Amino acid sequence: MSFDNITDVPGVKVGHIEDLNALTGCTVILTEQGAVAGVDVRGAAPGTRETDLLHPVNMVHEVHGICLAGGSAFGLDAASGVMKFLEENEIGLDVVVANVPIVPSAILFDLAVGDSKVRPNADMGYKAAEKAARGIFQQGNVGAGCGATVGKVMGFEHCMKGGLGSTAISLENGLVVGAIVAVNALGDIRDPKTGSILAGAINPETGDLVDSEQFMRTQVESFGRVGQNTTIGVIAVNAKLSKAEATKVSQMAHNAIGRTIYPAHTMFDGDTIFTVATGDRQYSLDLIGSLATQALEKAIIRAVTEAESIQDIKAYQ
Repeated sequence: MSFDNITDVPGVKVGHIEDLNALTGCTVILTEQGAVAGVDVRGAAPGTRETDLLHPVNMVHEVHGICLAGGSAFGLDAASGVMKFLEENEIGLDVVVANVPIVPSAILFDLAVGDSKVRPNADMGYKAAEKAARGIFQQGNVGAGCGATVGKVMGFEHCMKGGLGSTAISLENGLVVGAIVAVNALGDIRDPKTGSILAGAINPETGDLVDSEQFMRTQVESFGRVGQNTTIGVIAVNAKLSKAEATKVSQMAHNAIGRTIYPAHTMFDGDTIFTVATGDRQYSLDLIGSLATQALEKAIIRAVTEAESIQDIKAYQ
């Protein structure tokens, strides 16, 4: 049975928690049996935890979960709750005196909506991990995508709603590649097939969507604000990968951001993509990377097309 989301990949569970009043939340991707992982950070304003550990030269080879959260840097605390849940279930790196769960994390900025004093914390991370399961789940205004927005080149007051999206691609040879992403970009989101803008900055005078890259050409001064953006996601595959290969898949998957978000990887975004590998069969790395890019493209589009309006911020729907 296919769920058409990242939990189609064996060994992967997903759980969300959100505060619909504060408009923030977190999404937890669990790999309780352990998964080889890599990461690639392209944005210039990232907020991350445990990413250095995933460098191919470093010792630990497997992760037990990944936490994506809102709340800016405060949201990194949610990963502590995921660790607590996993430790209670005796899941983690065996260091003789304890099991230490390895839970890398990345955050996005959503403090400009809802209540900026409420952020994903350890309790929210624990509850999201507790809810993690395989199967169909809601997309759009859930988890880390709850307060996500896009199209902020003209200022936050002219943006549209972003969100969380996920999808998966399965081949007859048994390969399954899934993606999950929280889209909170500075730029606009475009259909990679047609180039049409799906969500972005809205011109207050005409009500039309603004071409962010064209708008940037007219600005002498800076058009963005530090820390108010970022697209974060996870690729999962049921293949055997080394840490270096998983890192390469993350690098390749960033092409999806370049094909759907304009502009991509700006000084005001902290774009971060993790890759987790749960399988024991080898496939072409180029094939995996290509499918990862396609899956992430679809997940980014789904994130904004499934989103719903919040406050005075319009959504694609």
